[in-house]
Amino acid sequence: MPPGPRDEKGVLAARILDAARGEFAEHGSAGTTIRAVARAAEVDPALVYHYFGSKEGLLDAATNPPQRWLENVAKTWTTPVPELGSALLRLMLSAWADDEIGPILRAVLQTAAHEPSTREKLRRVVEGQLMGVSQLGADEADRRKRSGLISSQIMGLAMMRYIWHIEPVASLTDDEIVAAVAPNLQRYVDGDLRV
Repeated sequence: MPPGPRDEKGVLAARILDAARGEFAEHGSAGTTIRAVARAAEVDPALVYHYFGSKEGLLDAATNPPQRWLENVAKTWTTPVPELGSALLRLMLSAWADDEIGPILRAVLQTAAHEPSTREKLRRVVEGQLMGVSQLGADEADRRKRSGLISSQIMGLAMMRYIWHIEPVASLTDDEIVAAVAPNLQRYVDGDLRV
């Protein structure tokens, strides 16, 4: 990060990133402006450019998944197979409820449909760090199929519940979601997927 105002340099950059995540999560990339981010962060727009260079640079920084979340994903994949579907689902629910992780996930999903760079980042993260750590299946093709189906179910649920707020999915309790969806995920974990 280039040098900035001496006092609060890290604090200001973090404040700008928090504001940017909120703006991107709420309005997507097309509806987010540097001026709006600066206003939300209570800084001059020039400071946003100073730290992040451009709107594209800000979007890239705002959509980087936190390392602790990626570590939690990897750890969750080591859950014993009979509980894995439920564990993966509970990890997703807790991530979306987290004050740090939730806005990043919303910003990523809100912008990935329209921004090629964010879509490519999402693809790399899902394939490499979400699905890539899975040890499921009889061989590599089976592992990719199973972990891909799990990811598609979780991402679809996230869109319905946290991005589009479609009822009744949006207002179901976490326990209701787990009861309804975890058996589907568990089938992808260890069930027969042959047609």
